Amino acid sequence: MMTLHDNAAFQGLLDAVRQGGVDVAADSRKATPGGVFVAMAGSKDDGARYVVDALEKGVAFVVAAPGQDLPAGATARLVAVDDPQAALGALAAARFGTETMAMPVVAVTGTNGKTTVSYLIERLAQAAGHTVGVLGTVAYRWPGVVHDATLTTPDCLAIHENLAAMARSGCTLAVMEASSHALDQDRLAGLSFAAAAFTNLTQDHLDYHKDMAVYFEAKAKLFRRYLARPETAVLNFDDAWGLKLLREFPQAIGYGLTVPPTGFARLLSGHIQHHGREGQELVAAYGDDSYAVATPLPGRHNAQNVLAACGLALALGWPVETFAALADCHGAPGRLERISNPSGRAVFVDYAHTPDALENVLSAAREFTAGRLFVVFGCGGNRDRAKRPLMGAAVARLADVAVLTSDNPRHEDPLAIIEDVKPGLKKARRAILEPDRRRAIELALSEMRPEDVLVVAGKGHETYQQIGDVKHPFSDAVVVRELTGCA
Repeated sequence: MMTLHDNAAFQGLLDAVRQGGVDVAADSRKATPGGVFVAMAGSKDDGARYVVDALEKGVAFVVAAPGQDLPAGATARLVAVDDPQAALGALAAARFGTETMAMPVVAVTGTNGKTTVSYLIERLAQAAGHTVGVLGTVAYRWPGVVHDATLTTPDCLAIHENLAAMARSGCTLAVMEASSHALDQDRLAGLSFAAAAFTNLTQDHLDYHKDMAVYFEAKAKLFRRYLARPETAVLNFDDAWGLKLLREFPQAIGYGLTVPPTGFARLLSGHIQHHGREGQELVAAYGDDSYAVATPLPGRHNAQNVLAACGLALALGWPVETFAALADCHGAPGRLERISNPSGRAVFVDYAHTPDALENVLSAAREFTAGRLFVVFGCGGNRDRAKRPLMGAAVARLADVAVLTSDNPRHEDPLAIIEDVKPGLKKARRAILEPDRRRAIELALSEMRPEDVLVVAGKGHETYQQIGDVKHPFSDAVVVRELTGCA
């Protein structure tokens, strides 16, 4: 197998791209005259089917796997490579200049916690004197710029383009959420990360990854392929899959709240001293030193998120004094976010849409609920069906009143999704079925007493309800405010 470095034709193409004026596309609809089209096999389609379309757009180069042919009379040059996705990463880095970029990039991966950790590390980086850009689930943003996020991790070309824009605008650090889909599809090609954290691995996306082992292999790619130095990995030893990675990379920093595993030199071990609705205080031990860390974020899962961020700070060599900055970091929007309302009722919205995330969020809410805990939740359509009853079971265990509703049904029948969830609710103290999400929230609010707590789960920061291919305006937070007379 010939590497890209040894491929003289490809190296010549890279030089042409570096000189400027040569665009790169992996979507034939975006191909330009004189540009490069990279034909890649995707999870749903194969770029080789669109070579003719790209040629009709006037591309001068086609990069493809060996065996690809161009039609008779084509004037474009065919460059054969063994790994078209890696080639796209190299071309993107050459096109946007990220191959020589001084700005370090930090990544966070895991089923849950990526967004919160990205906000926490952003705050620590600011305390360390950095100007920060972030690519993640909520938005792609840097000082003066905010773009709505269409994907947690954008496509390869968009990643490089955004990182280059951050660097040009004066950012000295970038933080990225790395999704399992992006890792599996090598959207991070062409990048080398200064540090990376693994939060956890729990059931999700098994509609895409066939089982948990395959899901893990996608996540592990971040550390095996894209991390510059294994000692800057930060891995959750409380999670079985995180401990598996720590054993693979023993020089990494391990973090957690349980008894630390033996045989590892660099462990960040946390202990929760005080906790409540308004946050918590931790003591984090690293080596022979201990540090007090305060956060306004409640819940054991957020204590782990705080440790992940502190571990990244240690991996990057930032002073421990930066930890104090977390005391005023309220995390990401839509993550156990309290929604102020004239009635004073304790209402929170959260993005939890997996069994483990619901377990974490509702366990945190349970700790500060004096009365009954209400939960409004649903399951997304055209996503992992196997997790639906598990989500119901998590709610049944922890909620006093479960209100099952719709959450982005997409191309599925909302009532069919509800039927998938119902077996998990068999042991619920009380369950209400209301497919209309606004009406479900209204029902929960109408029954609340002053000492009760309501968690509206599943959407968090999202501002839409997707039915079919149409995203209808819908925000849980806005609806709560409207129904309580705030808007």
